[in-house]
Amino acid sequence: MVSNHTGKKKVAILIENFVEDAEFQVPYNALKQAGMEVVVLGSRVNETYKGKQGKLSKQPDGTTTEAIASEFDAVVIPGGMAPDYMRRNPNTVRFVQEAMQQGKLVAAVCHGPQVLIEGDLLKGKQATGFLAIRKDMINAGANYIDEALVVDGNLITSRQPGDLPIFTTALLSRLGYGGKDAALPDERDPRAEWWKLADAWGGSTKGEIVKALNTALSGERYSLEALQKYSDKESDAQIKSLFQELIGNKQQHIQFLETRLDELGEKPSLTANLANQYAKVKTALTGSDDIFQLRSALGDAQTGIGDIGNLIAATTDPISTAIFTQIHKDLLTYEQRLVELYRSRVGSQVKPAQPTTGAAVSM
Repeated sequence: MVSNHTGKKKVAILIENFVEDAEFQVPYNALKQAGMEVVVLGSRVNETYKGKQGKLSKQPDGTTTEAIASEFDAVVIPGGMAPDYMRRNPNTVRFVQEAMQQGKLVAAVCHGPQVLIEGDLLKGKQATGFLAIRKDMINAGANYIDEALVVDGNLITSRQPGDLPIFTTALLSRLGYGGKDAALPDERDPRAEWWKLADAWGGSTKGEIVKALNTALSGERYSLEALQKYSDKESDAQIKSLFQELIGNKQQHIQFLETRLDELGEKPSLTANLANQYAKVKTALTGSDDIFQLRSALGDAQTGIGDIGNLIAATTDPISTAIFTQIHKDLLTYEQRLVELYRSRVGSQVKPAQPTTGAAVSM
C-alpha cells in the first residue's frame, strides 16, 4: 500500500447526514489514536454533517469529488442512513470503486455496503452487513455471512454497532498497527473485553452497557410475569402450550442478561427487579378472554421487538449485543407463531361477507 509523504498511513472516512454516530466515531478515533492521518470526505466541503443519534457534528476535510483514491491506504464507510445519501453521489461511488480496484482496504459497516452495491463491488465477494440489507447484498452477488467480521481480500465488513471494536481492530491490524505493542486482542477472540476498546474509541461506556442490559432485563422480567398470568387465565390448550414455551424462552434470556451483568461486576437495577411487580399489577386489571390473552402476548412481543432493536443499534459491546440479537430473533419467531394462532382463532369467528343484490350504482 502507498502511504502519503509523511510516512503515516492515510485513511479516508466517508460522511453524510444521519450517519450512525458510533460507526463514524469509533474507527475515526481509533485511527487517530494509532497516529494515522484521517481525512473526512463528504459531498460538500461547507456542510456540517449531523449524526443520526445527535452526538456527532462534523465538517469534512474535503469531498469525494476532489479526492484521489491512489493517495489513500484505506477507505471506511460507516452506516446509519448516510450510505443511502452516499450512493446517490456518483463521485463517492467512483472514489470507492477506484479504491477497491487499486487494492486499497475498503471497510464498510452496517448499511455501509449499500455503497458497494451501488458500485457493483460485491459480486463473488464474501461479505456481511446489517440484516435489513442482507437480501440486497445477496442480489448484488455477495455471499452473505452473518458474522461480526468478514474479510475477503481487501474488503472488510461488519453488521452493526456491536461489531465495531472487532471491525476496527481488523482494520488497524491490516494497516500495520497491531501486535503486542498495540495491546489489541486477536480479532477472532469472542471473549476479549471488546467493550473496553470501544469505550476508549468513543463507543458505549460501561455505564451505558449496564443500563442497556438492565433495560432488556426489565423487559424480559415483565414479559415473563405477564405470560405466566396470561397462561393462568388461558383455557385454549394450544395457546396455553405456546405461552409455556415462551415462558421457558424468557427464563433463558433472563439468565443470559444476569450472567452478562455479573461478568461486568454489576447487579440488576431496582427497575429490573421491580418489573415483574409492575406486570402483576397491570395484568390483574385485564380480562380472562382467551383471544384477549393472545392479543396481549402478541402486543408484548411487538413492543419487545422495537425496544430490543433500539438497544442493538445503541450498544458497541459485542457480547451484550449478541444477547440482544438472540432475544430479537426469538421475539420475531414467537411473534409469527402468536399471530398465526390469533388468525386461526379469529378467522373461524368471522363470517364471510354476503354478496349484495340489487341494481348496480352508476358512478
